[in-house]
Amino acid sequence: MIIIITFILVAYRSFISRILKEKDIQFQAELDHQLELTVENIKGQEDERKRIAIAVHDDIGNRLNILALWLNNLDPENQEKSKKIIQSQITELIDSTRSISHALYPVNLEKLGLILYLQELVTNLSYRISLQLDIDPRYLQREVFTEVQIYRIIQEFTSNVIKHSTANEVTVYIREYPRHLAVILSDNGQGFDEKIAAKGMGLKNIEARAISVQAFFKWKNKAGKGSRLIINIPNQL
Repeated sequence: MIIIITFILVAYRSFISRILKEKDIQFQAELDHQLELTVENIKGQEDERKRIAIAVHDDIGNRLNILALWLNNLDPENQEKSKKIIQSQITELIDSTRSISHALYPVNLEKLGLILYLQELVTNLSYRISLQLDIDPRYLQREVFTEVQIYRIIQEFTSNVIKHSTANEVTVYIREYPRHLAVILSDNGQGFDEKIAAKGMGLKNIEARAISVQAFFKWKNKAGKGSRLIINIPNQL
């Protein structure tokens, strides 16, 4: 009897030890994944800053140089034409500055809120893709950080679709639930292979932003049937 009890205790301890070991391995894998996402996100931010710096130097810098040349070489006999050209250059400068400002940080989101800012995004992208919004009228405004991450995820998802998909439409579905906010993004493209696409910065940036607001997220893709991203953001208690 003692031998049987001893055997059972040893087997039980071995079973518990194996479970704890598996949990430790799983926990370490999750930590490694989080670290990888963080590092990739930092790299992505640096790449974005480089892109913006180049845009400022090559776009706004060159436009300012052109404008300075026009101001120094005004045609006194044709002031009306010179005025129109200068006004055109100034308008393009304002548009470029606004575009770069949006890329750095959605400043007006704090003033307008997520919904109005998304409607502005729809207008800005209308010449490239159809962005459809289906937003719960009961939507409750979140803290600025959370809304910025939601906006960036939608922006990144749409940008990926434009760059890598044959889709011509993206749908943004937002619904309020007692315990969480559901954000579902989908397109009507050809879908993608997650194992291959997961190596890209676009998906890693999206996942890192979802993690930053403690959200549960899941990709659902079927070849030829578009892609879908489901994000559940827990409500603050």
